[in-house]
Amino acid sequence: MTNVADLGRREDGLAASQEAVAIYRGLAPARGDEFLSDLARSLNDPFVDPSDVGRWEAALAASEESVLVYRGLAGTHPDEYLSDLATSLNNLSVDLADGGRWEEAVAAVSEAVGIRRGLAQARPDEFLPDLAASLHNLSADLRDLGRWEEGLPTIQEVVRIRRELARAHPDEFLPNLATSLNNLSIQLSDRRRWEAALAASIESVDVYRGLARAGSDLFQVALAMSLHTLSRVLGSLGRWDEALAASEESVDVYRGLARARPDAFGPNLIHSLRELAQALTELGDHERAEQTIAELAVLHESPRPRDR
Repeated sequence: MTNVADLGRREDGLAASQEAVAIYRGLAPARGDEFLSDLARSLNDPFVDPSDVGRWEAALAASEESVLVYRGLAGTHPDEYLSDLATSLNNLSVDLADGGRWEEAVAAVSEAVGIRRGLAQARPDEFLPDLAASLHNLSADLRDLGRWEEGLPTIQEVVRIRRELARAHPDEFLPNLATSLNNLSIQLSDRRRWEAALAASIESVDVYRGLARAGSDLFQVALAMSLHTLSRVLGSLGRWDEALAASEESVDVYRGLARARPDAFGPNLIHSLRELAQALTELGDHERAEQTIAELAVLHESPRPRDR
C-alpha cells in the first residue's frame, strides 16, 4: 500500500501517524502487549518522521517512547521484540545526533550494535544488514565526537560486512557499500592516511558511477558527493590535475541538481565550487578561479526562503 508520505504529503502522513499513536495509546492499557507493540511501531514509523517537517523535539520524544515500550516488551518476550528494540535505539541515536547530543547518540547506537551483533551471530542472513547500518551510524557519531581511533575500525568493519553482502546481492547492497567506502575515505583522511583514503574513494566513485548510469537522481547525488571526496583526497596528495577533473564533474552534477532544487543542493554546490576554485588556483588558472569565486559570491548572496 502506498503511504501518503511517499507521495510527498509529509504533513498528511504525520497527521495520520499521530492519529494512529493516539488510538493505540488509548487501547494499550486495556489490551496489553498486543497494542503496546502497535503503539511502539507507530511511534517509530519510518515513513513519517516529525523531524522531516521541522519538529525535531517531537521526533525525539516519539523515539524515546518507542524505545521505552520496546524495552519493556523485549524484557518479557526477547525473541519477539529484541530486533524491534534495536531498530528503535538506532532511530533514537539518529534523532539525538540531529540535535548534536553526540554522547547520548553513541550510547543508544552502541546498545543497538550490541543487540544486532548477537542477532547476526545467530541469523546472519537476516540481521547482518541491520548490524552494518548501526555500525555505520556509530562510526559517524564517533567521528563527530573526535573519537577517530574508535570510528575508523568501526567503518572498516562496515565495509567488510557490506562488501560481503554486495558480493552475494549486488543490486540490494552495492549502494550501501559505496556510501561506506566514501565515509571510510573521509575517516582515513582524518588520520592523514592519504593513499588508503584514495583507494576507498576511487572505489566509491566507480560503484556510484555504475549505479548512476541507470539515470536515478539519487545516485547522481551520491556520485557527486563521492567525487567531492575524491577531489579533496587528490588535492591533499598534490595531484591537482586529477583533483580538478573530479571537482569539475562534481560541480557539473550539483549545478544541474541545484537548478531544480536550490534549497536542497545549493550548499553542496557551494562546497564543490570551493574545491574547484582551490584546484584552479593551484594549477595557476587564475581567470577561471576568479570566475568560480564570483559564482560562489552570487550563491552566498542569494536569498533563502523563510520557513512558513
